[in-house]
Amino acid sequence: MTEPDRLGIVVTGGGSGLGFALASGFLEAGDRVVICGRDAAKLEGALRSLSERVQGGSVHAAVCDVSKAADLKDFSLFVQDRLGRVDRWINNAGSAGAYKRPLWELDVGDMQEVCATNLVGTMMASAEALSIMLSQPASPRPIYHIFNMGFSPAGAKFSRSSVPHRASKTAVASVTRFLSEEIRNNAITSVGVHELSPGLVKTPLLMQGNDPKTLRFLEAVAEAPDHVARVLVPKIRTIASRCGKVSYASVARIALRSVLAAIEGSRSGWKP
Repeated sequence: MTEPDRLGIVVTGGGSGLGFALASGFLEAGDRVVICGRDAAKLEGALRSLSERVQGGSVHAAVCDVSKAADLKDFSLFVQDRLGRVDRWINNAGSAGAYKRPLWELDVGDMQEVCATNLVGTMMASAEALSIMLSQPASPRPIYHIFNMGFSPAGAKFSRSSVPHRASKTAVASVTRFLSEEIRNNAITSVGVHELSPGLVKTPLLMQGNDPKTLRFLEAVAEAPDHVARVLVPKIRTIASRCGKVSYASVARIALRSVLAAIEGSRSGWKP
């Protein structure tokens, strides 16, 4: 399959971590990229870094909290103004909450923020992406694609995050499946919806709030954002299917890394 021409790419939560690495990978491929994030200072730094990494690349950034409908509406207008055509929209923005605590020890506001960002934010952002894509030239095959990052049952079981985080990310996977069905039932042929599975990525979202033993385990099994992006970007750019999962690595490979890390850890006197 040949590489597509310059694509219009949107990455929410692109100010750091995997979102930043994905944006960089798309820029290096020659695509036009728009990112967003909640932290204006972090976003400004990301925009500067991306511009330095890829000289002459087309990259733009806007402050946007995906849990707020007004922010997403403004961001959608910004995206259309900067890109014109949107070929890939990646819902990467997410929240694990301020604390990794049992449900009964969490602040209600923390629960609401996590669910609003992960679940409601993904739904609202997907709706904005669809609104844009359906206004673009139609096609009998999927040429525009939306990617959501949810939890598989295995991912939810492995996670040590709070109940709101695991519940909302598991629900995101359902949103992806239901939205794909809805698109098919409404005879929309030009848009595909996919689950994006990056595996364990060394980001602040993954590493924060863990005890020392868990941190050592994550250091052993998690991958660097740039490495994951190098694998995922070509898959995202060349995708042609209407639905399905796009993964960094197979479940078997991730399981093998976890087992090897556990074995190594037991030799060193710690367990995951």
